[in-house]
Amino acid sequence: MPAWSAMNRPQLLSMYEAELLEAVGGGFRAKQVLEWVRRGAPFSEMSNLPKALREELEEKFISNPVTIREAIQEGETEKYLYALPDENIIEGVKLKYHYGSTLCVSTQVGCAMGCAFCASTLDGCVRNLTAGEMLGQIVAVNRRLEPSGDKLRNAVLMGSGEPLANYDNTVKFLRLLREYGMSLRGVSLSTCGLADRMRAFAEEDLPITLCVSLHAPNDEIRKRIMPVARTYAMDDVIDACRNYVGKTGRRVIFEYTMIDNVNCSLANADELASRLRGLQCHVNLIPLNPVKERNMKAPSLRDQDAFMHRLEQKRVSVTRRRALGSEIEGACGQLRRARTGASFAPTRPASGAPRTGSNSPRTGASRAPMRRAIQDPDE
Repeated sequence: MPAWSAMNRPQLLSMYEAELLEAVGGGFRAKQVLEWVRRGAPFSEMSNLPKALREELEEKFISNPVTIREAIQEGETEKYLYALPDENIIEGVKLKYHYGSTLCVSTQVGCAMGCAFCASTLDGCVRNLTAGEMLGQIVAVNRRLEPSGDKLRNAVLMGSGEPLANYDNTVKFLRLLREYGMSLRGVSLSTCGLADRMRAFAEEDLPITLCVSLHAPNDEIRKRIMPVARTYAMDDVIDACRNYVGKTGRRVIFEYTMIDNVNCSLANADELASRLRGLQCHVNLIPLNPVKERNMKAPSLRDQDAFMHRLEQKRVSVTRRRALGSEIEGACGQLRRARTGASFAPTRPASGAPRTGSNSPRTGASRAPMRRAIQDPDE
C-alpha cells in the first residue's frame, strides 16, 4: 500500500471541535475522544472508551498524524524530528525563555522559496502540511512535556516551509490552535514576503505577530539571496507591512540574517533604516547559522555590533537573536538533512493521492488575484 494512502483517513486534529464531535458520533463519548486527542493519546491509550469503539476509531481516523521520532537536547533547547503518516519527516525546535516554552512549527515538508542561506529549501518543497499536522507538532511536544509539568506557551511558524504558500491550512491551524487553548497573541508567523497574501492575511482577524524575512536593505541584494524577491519588490513588501499595521494595530517584526560581506555593512544599515522610517516595526538581527552546503558565514561579532549600533543610532528598534541550538543542527532543515542525508527520497504525493489543501486565500475578501513567486508544490 503506498505511503500516501495513510493520508486517506481523516485527521481528527484537522477538525474544528464541532466537526470532530460529529465525526465520532456525538454525545458523552465524543467529548471523551476530544479530550484524549488534544492530549495527544493514540486510540489504544484511550482507557475510558470501550475497546470496540477504540478499534473502530483506529480504522476510521488518525488521532495525531505527528509522532516524535527523535529528540536531541542542548541546554534549554530541544530539537525534534517528526514522522508523518506518509513517512515524510519534518522538524521543530523547542526554545525555553523566561516567559515560557516556545515551539518552532513547520508548515510544509521542505520549502520551495530557495533562500540561499537556508537548509530546508535544499530539496525543494515536497508537499503542504495539513492543519492537523501543524497542530500535531504542538500536541506531540506537549504530550512529551506533560510529565515535567511544562507546557508550550507560544508558537512561531518559522520551521520549514513558507506559511503563506500554504495559506488555507495555515489559517485553519491558527483557528484550531485558538480552540486548543493557546493565545494567538503568543504566536508569530514568518513569511518571505508574499505581499498579496500578507494583505489577505491582514483581513483574517487573527491577532498574531507578523514577521517578515527581509534580510537585505534593497532589491539588488535581496534578489541574490532570496528568489522570491524577483516577484515581490521590497517596496511592495514594505507597503504590505504598512497595510498590516494599519489593519491590525500590531507592529511588524523584520528578520534580518547577517551574512558576511553581503548585507551588513554600515551603508547597508543606513539604507535599511531609511526604508523602515515611519513604520511601526522591530528588526531582529540573526547571525547566520552556517549550512555546510552554502558558502556563507556570519560576520564577526565586531561587525555585528557595528551594524546593530548603526541601526540604533538611526532610531530603529533592533535586537540580536541569541544563538540557540547550533550544536544540534538547530537551523531550519539542518537536522532533517543530517539524519536523512542528501540521498533521502521524500515521499511525494502520487497521481490520485489526496491533496493537502489550497495554497490560496479563501474567497470572500476583495483582493487582486494571487501572484506566484514559484510554482505551488501541489500543482
